Amino acid sequence: MTIADDFTTEKQLAKDYTGKINTFWQQGSFSSFTGVNNTRINYATFIQKEAAPSQENKCLVIVSGRSESYLKYQELSFDLFARGYSVFLIDHRGQGLSERALNNPHKGYVEDFQYYVDDLAYFIENIVSQHCQRKPYILAHSMGGAIAARYLQDFPDSIQAAVLSSPMLGFNGGGVPEFIAQSVIKTTAQLNQWLDDSPWYFIGHKDFAHTGFANNPLMHSAVRYQIFTELYQNTPAIQLGGVTTKWLTESLAALEKLFANIDSISTPTLVLQAGDDKIVSNQAQNDFCQQLHSLHPQSCPDGKPTVIAGAYHELFFERDIYRNQALTAVINWFEQHSSTNLAQAD
Repeated sequence: MTIADDFTTEKQLAKDYTGKINTFWQQGSFSSFTGVNNTRINYATFIQKEAAPSQENKCLVIVSGRSESYLKYQELSFDLFARGYSVFLIDHRGQGLSERALNNPHKGYVEDFQYYVDDLAYFIENIVSQHCQRKPYILAHSMGGAIAARYLQDFPDSIQAAVLSSPMLGFNGGGVPEFIAQSVIKTTAQLNQWLDDSPWYFIGHKDFAHTGFANNPLMHSAVRYQIFTELYQNTPAIQLGGVTTKWLTESLAALEKLFANIDSISTPTLVLQAGDDKIVSNQAQNDFCQQLHSLHPQSCPDGKPTVIAGAYHELFFERDIYRNQALTAVINWFEQHSSTNLAQAD
């Protein structure tokens, strides 16, 4: 029997989603706290019953990507909870169920990327830690990977081990040279600042709109894509459109800071790379792993990301053939760096 035998399958998902997964989800606790600048930040928690003295109290923080809500992570939370993890999820400011800063709630916007990091720090220190006797683990996706990496730099001794899935460590310019893309972003941002007090969408971006499965660059799984799209279509409160130029300039500045201080990430960190990712830059992930491993060999084995060949960006919403590889790598990494295994190694 393998680890993957415990994971939900596409074949059973439609039935389980309205059955076992829904029952599990109803047992969660849903609340909010006040983040930076009095912004309401919503979160969800799923707490295991107290572990036996011989067992590790396993806490896992899921840091989601841009435009996401914790509502999207019901299947993943169910599978991880079944593996014995208490699961903690946060909706970033400006998206999901958390408070939005602009009159148009569809605009992807953040005043300062550091606010994402500060909100996560408050969440872990004041909410997650209340339920955990040991340091928690982090599982972060896409934009959440950048947020989590910056958090690991600011709080280097707070996390047991981290996995960054398809992390946003650079943007996929679709063949446009990076220096040209950044020049366009900076020019657009300057024009926005001169001509309008309201943040502009970046060129080509707009309010939330449904994209059909056939043309989606996120996942190959038809059943998971249907659940994902129905959730967003039926829950207007979590809908989000494209990004503003301000969000882009803040993200670029955060990534520059991330690479400039990469030596500060001492937490054992694994990077999962979607082989056919069309959303973020896989080359940036390669560069990150090469640099991080040279400084801290316990991270990015062999100085490379762990590649899920053929997979699209959303590794945990992919077809089973890809999702099972990703989830198995996550579980193995956390178990490898569990307090119990580390103590035995000593």
